[in-house]
Amino acid sequence: MKPPLSREAFEQRLRAVGAARYHDKHPFHQMLHGGDCTMTQVRAWVINRYYYQSRIPMKDAAFLSRMADPQLRRAWRSRIEDHDGGLSEGGGIRRWLRLAEAVGLDPDYVASSEGVLPATRFAVDAYVAFVRERPMIEAVAASLTELFAPKIHEERIAGLLQHYAFADESSLAYFRQRLEEAPKDVQLGLSYVLKHADTREKQDAAVAALIFKTDVLWAQLDALYSAYVLPARIPPGGWNGQDGVAGARAEGAADELREHD
Repeated sequence: MKPPLSREAFEQRLRAVGAARYHDKHPFHQMLHGGDCTMTQVRAWVINRYYYQSRIPMKDAAFLSRMADPQLRRAWRSRIEDHDGGLSEGGGIRRWLRLAEAVGLDPDYVASSEGVLPATRFAVDAYVAFVRERPMIEAVAASLTELFAPKIHEERIAGLLQHYAFADESSLAYFRQRLEEAPKDVQLGLSYVLKHADTREKQDAAVAALIFKTDVLWAQLDALYSAYVLPARIPPGGWNGQDGVAGARAEGAADELREHD
């Protein structure tokens, strides 16, 4: 049995996962932030990413059901409140639907999860199942992609504001809010993992869980790139570029798709 890494070395190993595998390195991500996506591609991203956003509080609820420590439950449940919001005020999910409306999509269509790519659905559902079923250390460690999220949100806000007419403070409110929420979530999750991964075996399992989560995020962008960039082959059930888009915008989306044919 190898001895456990020091706290500092273990944290460095976790952060190295993001440096090597986080989805800010994906070509679709770089297209989006660089202003090279068509509006059809932007809308496809909004539709598919919504499925991920909508499952985050479900993932956290599954995790809460396994927590025996009431103090940890009290701290963790804020994640659900951040995404779901209250009965009247909006949380992260409703802020994402505001983005959907800004890019010309019907929020009800996006919320229905129709048109979500099969690979997106598979990857996100696998993440929810992972958190529900795996040991607590691994379930928490999988959330630590939040370590790398603030940088990507800052780049996204700057890139979208620079390159897309739909981008303004209202449509990008989700990302602004996450800049405030993510550091709090990171502190809780990272502290838990560093404290409780007290053997090399648990540390290795935590790193593997974080790698799994980066794979979940990367797979979603792979699916988008394949369906809407190259080879532009939309799988059965995937969004056709027109459903949920209003009026003249739908005609423009159809023209964009024909250009890829």
